[in-house]
Amino acid sequence: MRGVVFDGKSVEVVADLEVRDPGPGEVLVGIRAAGLCHSDLSVIDGTIPFPSPVVLGHEGAGVVEAVGEGVGHVAAGDHVALSTLANCGACPDCDTGRPTMCRKAIGMPGQPFSRQGRPLFQFASNSSFAERTIVKAVQAVKIPDDVPFTSAALLGCGVLTGVGAVLNRAAVARGDTVVVIGAGGIGLNVVQGARIAGASVIVAVDTNPAKEELARRFGATHFLGSADGVREVLPTGADHVFECVGHTGLVRTAIDLLDRHGQAVLLGMTAPKAEASFPPAAMFLDKAILGCRYGSSRPQKDIPLYAGLYRTGALLLDELVTTAYPVEEFDRAREEAEAGKVARGVLVF
Repeated sequence: MRGVVFDGKSVEVVADLEVRDPGPGEVLVGIRAAGLCHSDLSVIDGTIPFPSPVVLGHEGAGVVEAVGEGVGHVAAGDHVALSTLANCGACPDCDTGRPTMCRKAIGMPGQPFSRQGRPLFQFASNSSFAERTIVKAVQAVKIPDDVPFTSAALLGCGVLTGVGAVLNRAAVARGDTVVVIGAGGIGLNVVQGARIAGASVIVAVDTNPAKEELARRFGATHFLGSADGVREVLPTGADHVFECVGHTGLVRTAIDLLDRHGQAVLLGMTAPKAEASFPPAAMFLDKAILGCRYGSSRPQKDIPLYAGLYRTGALLLDELVTTAYPVEEFDRAREEAEAGKVARGVLVF
């Protein structure tokens, strides 16, 4: 079968990938569409260290082909969106509704794939850049059949992360003010999350002026090419500032833009050892810096919720998909993503 493999130095679309059968508590999914997220690119450029060779992809949707022993919530033929949380479901964090904090869901890559007799790692417990993949049952979330796969794929990462950061982590309230630094795939979902939450002012900041139209469509009330103009819109600062780029200097910017009792939410992925600096005195008056993993999401609850919002028109998904690429055109998809030409590129099988 086809898949996108990174060997530690280069990326190749191969046609001789194999995947094992599902074991107990596992699901075999035939992938129909997979979003190309900057986290995949970060593995390639070394920002996210990951063992290789590895099958890339972590934002996908498809059809269940087989289930292992003990799996009852999905069956062959069901349409599913995939999460990256291979959480155990039994630890204190899982039991209290915090699966993103499950220690068994972090840093333990499996090797369900093989190529020419050699095992390959699975990225983010998902590897959706393959025609078929194996996931834990908890990662396969049933969705309505009328949600297009190209749109459904985005539920599993970009939407969970962006919208979830607003609703779950920051708990943006009706009438709050929001600044979103970076209007890429994650940033646009933060924007529409803020709109859904009822924020009164939503300022999108991005150096690329071509992103203004889409940012406003998703709910931005203002669009700025630089954070320098935010204080003209919000003289006392914002209740919430989301950093969606992963630039250490912008972490300081996010903090500087806070109003009293404001909170800066860090979503952009920096290099593991990168450091940001700010004056601690800036945090008085009850300001806060919040880390956020995967939108503090509960995928089995949140993905159906977001799919329902999509079906009512409240959540925009189709508009996120700039281009659908055959998997064989991965190099083109990667190039256009790195150039900022797409909100989200989607690989299709």
